[in-house]
Amino acid sequence: MTGSGILLVDKQGGWTSHDVVARTRRLAGTRKVGHAGTLDPMATGLLILGLNSSTRLLTYIVGTDKEYLATIRLGLSTSTDDAEGDPVAAAPEGAVEAVTDETVRAGIARLTGEIEQIPSAVSAIKVDGKRAYARVRAGEEVVLEARPVTVSEFEVLDVRRAVAALGAPAIDVDVRVVCSSGTYIRSLARDLGVDLGVGGHLTALRRTRVGPFRVEDARPIEGLDVAERIVPAADAAGMLFERFELTEQQAIDLTHGKRIHVPDRENGSGVPVAAISPTGHLVGLIEFRGKEARSLVNFPTDEIATA
Repeated sequence: MTGSGILLVDKQGGWTSHDVVARTRRLAGTRKVGHAGTLDPMATGLLILGLNSSTRLLTYIVGTDKEYLATIRLGLSTSTDDAEGDPVAAAPEGAVEAVTDETVRAGIARLTGEIEQIPSAVSAIKVDGKRAYARVRAGEEVVLEARPVTVSEFEVLDVRRAVAALGAPAIDVDVRVVCSSGTYIRSLARDLGVDLGVGGHLTALRRTRVGPFRVEDARPIEGLDVAERIVPAADAAGMLFERFELTEQQAIDLTHGKRIHVPDRENGSGVPVAAISPTGHLVGLIEFRGKEARSLVNFPTDEIATA
């Protein structure tokens, strides 16, 4: 069985996140595989998997900021706010032609910063214990509440005039988005189209970064050598948090659930710290309070990745 660690997968289009998890379970020979944030089947790019006890790190990875490359088509809205949905409404005659590159950029500027966003009705958000998309598929009308998100960067890479179905005019806008966890890029596409009065939906989406992890370091699941590509838990935690090198006795004490005293430590900030043993493995995540530290989550020593 493969040890504990993080796996960076470059998901291809057409695969669900669950498909990738299922394939990884077979490749790694373990049932304990989870992912840090779903990618829609249409989307490609970085999907972060946790294996064995490193699934405990996924909670912390999910909350980090994300970067995406996307293409927004203006001129048509769809039932899912992306290309997989049914057409809902086309722009009024002459409306798309009246949209200039400058008005596109102005609309994007209005969607940058701290905004209130209504997630897509076909998102994975739970409504009374059931996924919103499942309720929509069952014929229910779902309207989700707006929630605060942060779009720290919304950059226009290219604006192209295009022709949609049946010869209708459209505008394709390539963008780069850096945003907080919980931001829906297809909702940005929808809202940009609404703001410009022409409708809009997402036609391409690629996740290029999750926190400190980048898609350039990921590999497709097909033919993936898990043992070769796994990032040991200590390395992954060290990318997310400050590293604290333990003495042998401190490692033993933390493993047994005891607090440790660090006389030269300043007051803690409440932020998790990666506690690393003298042998280089991740003992756990700890929290400093004054000059004492306690375990937030421990990691078993018998699941150290052999990579």
